[in-house]
Amino acid sequence: MSTSTDEARAFLRQLGADRIPHPGGTLLAHLERVRIQLAMWGARPTLQLAGLCHAFYGTDGFPTALLALDRRPELAAVIGPDAEAIVHFYASCDRKATYASLAAPAPVFRDRFTGRTYVPEPDLLLRRYFAELTAANELDLARRDRAFRDQRGPQLLALLTRFRPLLSQLAWQDTLAVLHAS
Repeated sequence: MSTSTDEARAFLRQLGADRIPHPGGTLLAHLERVRIQLAMWGARPTLQLAGLCHAFYGTDGFPTALLALDRRPELAAVIGPDAEAIVHFYASCDRKATYASLAAPAPVFRDRFTGRTYVPEPDLLLRRYFAELTAANELDLARRDRAFRDQRGPQLLALLTRFRPLLSQLAWQDTLAVLHAS
């Protein structure tokens, strides 16, 4: 395990992530499971760190923030600017406005913090990271909460099917295993 991972975990504890309730236990437990899932799928260390920290600014689905946006440099100092950029991109996503077109050649992304709508940089890497992180996050919830899987499983399968061109083969196989089991 890298020093950055240990430092990120310590920062999460310092900010109370180990005391914040989340489906399947605590927020920290969920974040760690997402990091481990990404590692099992062969994700780069930068994406694994982003997975561990993906809820620092809250998300469209989990509004509790550990840090205010004006404190982004603090997280970047711990996990690096590339991982922090993934965390910010993930956290800023207005899911309802963005999910439908993310895998399209010219996706429309809506930033929930600013209200700005734009086409992300043409490099697919950030969108791939976003899709993989979304899959790891949502599949963790589906594994831990049968009611969540029963209620949201069909929509989640439809979403991850649209994201399929952006997902790794292992992420896609897990998607099918978890969501077809419901």
